[in-house]
Amino acid sequence: MPSLPPTDAIAPSPSPPDAPSESLRERDQVPWPLWTAPAGVVLGLALGLVGSIVVAVVAAIGGSTLAHPTPAVSILGDLLFDLGFVAAAIYLARVSSRPRLADFGFRPVSPALAVGAVALAGIGYYLITAIYASLFRLHGSDKLPSELGVTKSTAALIAAAVFVCVIAPVCEEFFFRGFIFGALRRWRIGFAGRSLGPWIAAVITGILFGLAHTGSASPQYLLPLGFLGFVLCLLRWRTASLYPAMALHSINNSLALGLNELHWGAPAILGLMAGSIAVISALTGPLGARSPRLV
Repeated sequence: MPSLPPTDAIAPSPSPPDAPSESLRERDQVPWPLWTAPAGVVLGLALGLVGSIVVAVVAAIGGSTLAHPTPAVSILGDLLFDLGFVAAAIYLARVSSRPRLADFGFRPVSPALAVGAVALAGIGYYLITAIYASLFRLHGSDKLPSELGVTKSTAALIAAAVFVCVIAPVCEEFFFRGFIFGALRRWRIGFAGRSLGPWIAAVITGILFGLAHTGSASPQYLLPLGFLGFVLCLLRWRTASLYPAMALHSINNSLALGLNELHWGAPAILGLMAGSIAVISALTGPLGARSPRLV
């Protein structure tokens, strides 16, 4: 898969720990230090920009214009931009440790728990977002699919759907929820005897996630996107797995693409959701097959 390294690049997870008293929080900790979170943002942005610039320059030599790139150029540039963050996460995680796939959240999770958690998180997110949009009378939608040429040809539509509904959820969840959120959770902050680290980590990660979409979403929707990033962090935390967050992210992108850009009906949108999740499961499922289930 283009967004993840070969399975032997990151050590597989060992058997579950023998100590039954070990808490979920202690077992679901990443080995890379806190400083790798800001470093990952800077390095990922640098690598992503370099990749996008290279694509733009090569395309310009071939006759494409920077102001109006072809769908293929736009998709390739966005792909390399996302892969830049994935590469940054893998590099920094390996600088000070030998990370396991499970450390990034590639762990099996109970199907009942996953479905219930995704449904609850999705309902909460869309309910609050609907209230927010109603109060502020927001209008507008994600501009990215239009730039990817979804209405220009069938090939462009398929490529854009694969990127928006499969590749982007995998890459972004790997970086934000698998790497950044994991590093920030090492921040020990307590209040009244309770740990606030995961909550603060979720807020910061959500803000970064919203800001990452500055170029592809209308400004008034950056706050809802930041809230989505926060919800996805809680989903990753409570299920001890990255898979439910990938699923909800893919569902959201499929809904945005099918409803806002393609104006599809419910059956087609549901088909896009199911197909995208199936592809994500086929590509990433084996990565967590040898990891222990924590919940």
